[in-house]
Amino acid sequence: MITLENLKANGTDTETGLARCLGKEDLYLKLVNMGLGDTKFEELGTALEAEDLQKSFELCHALKGVIGNLAITPLYDALSQMTEKLRNKESADYSSLYTEIIKLRSKLWKS
Repeated sequence: MITLENLKANGTDTETGLARCLGKEDLYLKLVNMGLGDTKFEELGTALEAEDLQKSFELCHALKGVIGNLAITPLYDALSQMTEKLRNKESADYSSLYTEIIKLRSKLWKS
């Protein structure tokens, strides 16, 4: 179960996130659950395995937008880092960064 306390303890700027939802905690937590539960996380892993940098970029960029709007700062920072590498079509081993993204996500959301 997602709670404000857990989000805050894991670096989320809950004040900003709540403000974007006009202070409605139920709405904010619902949106966080939807954002963290987005299947694009798994699709990103598949695209990275296939070395499809364009698709990986599109998925990562979309996730970055959602997570950024929810003010989930540590996850946003990791997605931003990956987005920029993918934007520049850098040849890199993305597996460690992807693992970190999934690890950060799992601290906040259980499937």
